[in-house]
Parts: sequence; C-alpha cells; structure tokens
Amino acid sequence: MGQPWVARGAEGAPARLPLLLTALWAAAVVLELAYVMVLGPGPPPLGPLARALQVALAAYQLLNLLGNVGLFLRSDPSIRGVMLAGRGVGQGWAYCYQCQSQVPPRSGHCSACRVCILRRDHHCRLLGRCVGFHNYRPFLCLLLHAAGVLLHVSVLLSPALSALLRAHSALYTVALLLLPWLMLLTGKVSLAQFALAFVVDTCVAGALLCGAGLLFHGMLLLRGQTTWEWARGQHSYDLGTCHNLQAALGPRWALVWFWPFLASPLPGDGISFQTPADVGLVAS
Repeated sequence: MGQPWVARGAEGAPARLPLLLTALWAAAVVLELAYVMVLGPGPPPLGPLARALQVALAAYQLLNLLGNVGLFLRSDPSIRGVMLAGRGVGQGWAYCYQCQSQVPPRSGHCSACRVCILRRDHHCRLLGRCVGFHNYRPFLCLLLHAAGVLLHVSVLLSPALSALLRAHSALYTVALLLLPWLMLLTGKVSLAQFALAFVVDTCVAGALLCGAGLLFHGMLLLRGQTTWEWARGQHSYDLGTCHNLQAALGPRWALVWFWPFLASPLPGDGISFQTPADVGLVAS
C-alpha cells in the first residue's frame, strides 16, 4: 500500500469532433471577416500610426489566443501516467470503477474523456477536453484573450455596421441583427452586408459568452473552488485570495495573463492540496 503506482485510466484521446466543429466555426468567421475587410464595407479609414497600433494589438492578441489554445490542448489534466502515492488512500481518496484506480481528492471521472481528471472543473464542449489541474491557467487566459479578440473585431467593424443600419428602418435593423441568414436567403441584403452583420453578431455574442465565463471562473479562482465544489457549496480549499491565485496560476500569477509562455510552475501536483489549517488560516 505504501508503494506508488501508475494510474491506468482509459485509453484513447479526447473526442476530436467538438474541436473540429469549433475550428470550422472559427474558420468561417475568419473567412467572412476577410471578405468584409477586402470586398465589403471594410474597417474605418485609419492613419499610419493608428493602423500600425491596430496591427500590433491584433498580432499580440492572436499570439496569446493561439498560444493558450495550444497549451490547453497539449496539457493532459487526467490521471493517465500519473504516479499516485498509496499513502494518500483513505484521506479523501475514492475508487473509480471505470478507470479501475484509486483517485485523489477533487478528482472526478469524465464520461466524455473516459478518464478521471485531476482537480476536475468541467468538460469544455467547444474544445473537447476537460478543464483540470494542469490546464486551468491556459483556459482562464484563453477566455480573457478570446473576449479581447472578439471585442476588437466588433469595435473595428462597428462604424460600417452602424452606417448600414442607419440607412434602413428599425424593422430592417432588427431583422438583420437577429436573422441575418433569413435576410440573405430572401434577398434583402447583399453577401457583403450579410457577412458584416454575421461577423459582428458572432463576435459580440462570443465576447459576452467569454466575458461571462471569465467572471464566473474568476470568482471561483479567488475562492479556491472548482465548478463542482461551487455547485455543492464546498469551501474546503479556500486559502485566501493570494494563496488561491498562486495555487492555480503559480508564483507569477499577476503576469501569466499577458504571455502564455511565461514560466510560472504550479506549487502542487494535482494529487494533494493544502487546506486552510495547513497554512494557519484556522485555529488548530
């Protein structure tokens, strides 16, 4: 019992279909954005300095976005190949019959990934992978920079969309914003006008979704909770704001938001976790 062992887990990679669908959706938005920029109404005219700043900001946002996507997908949050210490059994550990392995506290089995996840938070349907101990940081940064990219595109195209909407009635405006596909199929708008409305609608909705997710997970981050623990009102691992940030993001928690490849090693191993009593936050 005192010897470590390797958790076997379920074999096989996570489902690729959600990731493929998300990539196709992103590609459609990018292609329509390119159409709007080149052949459609396009962005507002900018001076050389403003254009250079726009390009630099867009490049920075895209590097952060793609970098965090890559880190999120490359980081395996599961128990596959993880050495689980036998001495921990009985102290909040449980047995997973699907994985046929003892699993540590805060872990949970994912039916989609077919394996237990260390410090499991939830399964991300858009990227087809669970959010857990090893990829929580890139997931949070991904939400931040995805919202930033989508807002940037929305602001860039808003003058062209505003000019289009001012030239028509209120009913036309509502129909174009809510039902752009129907407007295109009925011949009420040109392809360029449809692409403009579709891209802005998609970017605004995506930015709101990412922003809401970031606010929710930011709250969990400050409280030291997972989504599962929040739903059940558990606060067993709340170490205080500073310790919670370091536990999830590493010692450079204030800087990791700005660059995905900044080294900030996590203090734990995803198997054992400190409690308030361990750091002297409650009386012994």
